[in-house]
Amino acid sequence: MIEWFERQIPKIVLAPSFMAVLVFVYGFIAWTAWISFTRSKLLPNYEIKGVIQYERLFAAPRWDTAMSNLFVFGTLFIVISMLLGLLLAILLDQKIRTEGALRTIYLYPMALSMIVTGTAWKWIMNPGLGIENMVRGWGFESFSFDWVIDPDMAIYAVVIAGVWQASGFVMALFLAGLRSVDEEIIKAAQIDGIPHWRIYSAIIIPSMAPIFLSAFIVLAHLAIKSFDLVIALTGGGPGYATDLPATYMYAMAFSRGDIGQAASSAMVMMGVVFAIVVPYLYSELRAKHD
Repeated sequence: MIEWFERQIPKIVLAPSFMAVLVFVYGFIAWTAWISFTRSKLLPNYEIKGVIQYERLFAAPRWDTAMSNLFVFGTLFIVISMLLGLLLAILLDQKIRTEGALRTIYLYPMALSMIVTGTAWKWIMNPGLGIENMVRGWGFESFSFDWVIDPDMAIYAVVIAGVWQASGFVMALFLAGLRSVDEEIIKAAQIDGIPHWRIYSAIIIPSMAPIFLSAFIVLAHLAIKSFDLVIALTGGGPGYATDLPATYMYAMAFSRGDIGQAASSAMVMMGVVFAIVVPYLYSELRAKHD
C-alpha cells in the first residue's frame, strides 16, 4: 500500500495543475467555440444557430480592417525584428569589449510589459511632446512626425514600438545560435581565405535554420495576439486605423456587448495560430522520430 502511494505521489501533485489547465484553458476554448455558433449578445445563449456569427464577422468592414492591419503589422514586425535581431547578434558575435553592456541594453525592452512600451512610445511619438516637438525646438519648424495620429501611418507607429520591444529577444536567440556553430568550421573557412561576410552568409546563417523558424513562430504568435501594445499606444485609433483582431474581439465582448461575435473572432484567431504552430510541431516531432 505504501509503495503504491509513493508511486502515485507525482500524479497527485500534478493533478490540481492538470485540472486547472483542463478547465480554464481547454474548457473555455470549448465554451468559446460553442458560443461562436449561437446568437449570444450581452449574455450567452446556448442554442446553436449555425455559422451566422462567422458570416457577420467576414462581412464586417471593421474586421476586414483588423485583418489587413494584422497582415501589415505582422509582416513588418516579423521581418524587421528578425533582420535587426540578426544584425545585432552578428555585431555582438565579434566579441567586442562592451558586449555585456550592449547585450543588456538590447535585451532591456523585452523586460518591459507591452503596456509600458506602448505608453512610452505614445509620449515619444506625440507631436506636442515627443520627437516632433523636440526637433522643432532645434529650429526645424517644418519637421513633422505625427504618425501616431495619422490614420494612414498609425499602424507603422505600432510596428516601430513592437520591433523595439522584440528585436532584443530575437538577438538573444540568434546570438546563442551563432555561438553554437563549430569554431573549427569557421577557422577552416578563414584558412581557405573565404571573406568574413561570406562565412556568415554561406556557412553560419544557413546552419541556423531551426533558430530562424523558432523566432518566426514566437514573433508570429506575438503579432497575432497583440492587444495591450495597441491599446496603450493608439487605443485602436485614429478611428479603427490600428484595429487588430485582438482589439476587435475585446471591443465586441466588452464595449458592444456582442459575445457571439467576439467568440467567432477569437476562434478565427486561434485557427490562424494553429495554422502556424501545428506544422512546426509536426516537423519537430517528425524530425525526432526519424
